Amino acid sequence: MKLQKATQFALYSVLELALDPERQSSAAEIAEKYGISNNHLAKVLRDLGRAGLVESTRGVGGGYRFSGNAKRTTLLDIIEMFEDIGAPASDAADRGARTDIGRSLHPVLNEIEQIARATLDSITIETLVNQIKRNTGAAPGAAPELRAVVRAAK
Repeated sequence: MKLQKATQFALYSVLELALDPERQSSAAEIAEKYGISNNHLAKVLRDLGRAGLVESTRGVGGGYRFSGNAKRTTLLDIIEMFEDIGAPASDAADRGARTDIGRSLHPVLNEIEQIARATLDSITIETLVNQIKRNTGAAPGAAPELRAVVRAAK
């Protein structure tokens, strides 16, 4: 599954902040760590803030921290904020679906989509945070590189 950059940035940010929900990190710190645009990340963090997953504090010592429910928030919840998963097929695809090949192919593709959605909906932020800590031997509050973990979850 190929995710848009904003979606990837959101996953990096949420997981980074959820590793230590008491710690505040600036957008610049997160952007630097993951080699992403600070401006693009700021927009993503605003969207995550509106969704109640992160909260921001302005001023000196301010930044972002995780404020969502790690036990209830899934990867699918975050991905759906930025991606149109399960969008209706276009007219061209609908014509193809009416062919012999389409009638055989589309049920398989729909099943793959349903499996992907179910998998993403079964992985919570808490599950990934625990996996990151186990994989890195990190103590609570340590923030390891998340790219490989997020790629593996795809």
